[in-house]
Amino acid sequence: MLVHTSFVAKRTPLAKYDSDMTTGRDYVLVTPAKDEETVISVTIESVISQTIRPAEWVIVSDGSSDRTNEIIMAASLEHPWIRLLALPPRVERDFAAVVRATEAGVRFLSTTEFEYIGLTDADVRFDRDYFEKVIDRFESLPRLGVTGGMIVDPGISKNRLPRNIEDVMGGSQVFRRTCYEALGELVAIPEGGWDALTCARARMLGYETRLLTDLVVDHLKPRSIAQGGWLRRHWQLGTRDYAVGYHPLYELVKCISRSPSSLFVGSFAWWTGYCYAAIRRRERIVPKDLLAFVRADQMRKLKDGFPFLRLRRATPRTDAVEPPRRGT
Repeated sequence: MLVHTSFVAKRTPLAKYDSDMTTGRDYVLVTPAKDEETVISVTIESVISQTIRPAEWVIVSDGSSDRTNEIIMAASLEHPWIRLLALPPRVERDFAAVVRATEAGVRFLSTTEFEYIGLTDADVRFDRDYFEKVIDRFESLPRLGVTGGMIVDPGISKNRLPRNIEDVMGGSQVFRRTCYEALGELVAIPEGGWDALTCARARMLGYETRLLTDLVVDHLKPRSIAQGGWLRRHWQLGTRDYAVGYHPLYELVKCISRSPSSLFVGSFAWWTGYCYAAIRRRERIVPKDLLAFVRADQMRKLKDGFPFLRLRRATPRTDAVEPPRRGT
């Protein structure tokens, strides 16, 4: 697995392309892509049209076999701040590959002067002022470490708000640079769930994480479509939750609470996937301290939502620490 240890450039930094860009609001983007020829042009146009454009955007083509590379190269010729990193073809397709491609893109960055780093999918669309508004949130909330808009799949109402507003989905995560560097590495889990773990790790370090439900990111195709049909994807989400260490009681309550919105069958498939992974004792690669934090956080949420689960008086949390100071 590729691990980022710093943002020291190995190439000559790109020249500033926009003389009126506001100092201190510079950001970079990294996007993993695999065979996205049907949608990536929309994503590219969406980023190009931003009111505050990124200082650099690395798009990592993870062994694409269609016209993805060609489309990215054409965009980079017109916009030099867009760069293609083409990885060799691979046979397997899992969520860990997304993390490895992302890490490769971060290491490929040549720009050194930036305050924020965004990890975006290659099949999304933003409003023109999306990143400007995201940066505004960072500047108004000094302890905010990870944020991003709400990703909405095709056919899903944009007015249906998620219950969990602490975790930001991987396709729209934007980090304060100090937070991203403090994380050390992303956890590459084949079943997925790295994005939720990333947010949990940030909270362990004392940062706040927040999903911006007023900012919508349009997903151009159903999420995890490569995993199969609707029912299969729900089952896979259950195996994912086991892999990242979700507490059984929290998972059960989560599936029950989702029943009305997923027609019961989806929730049952979700819970079955979790139980199947538990019975098979699928290996977990989540660090023990992070696993303990995730479960304690989930039990806290259950107690907040269900007072009868409070067996004793709540005590102040002592697991948060001050975020690292810049330059240390």
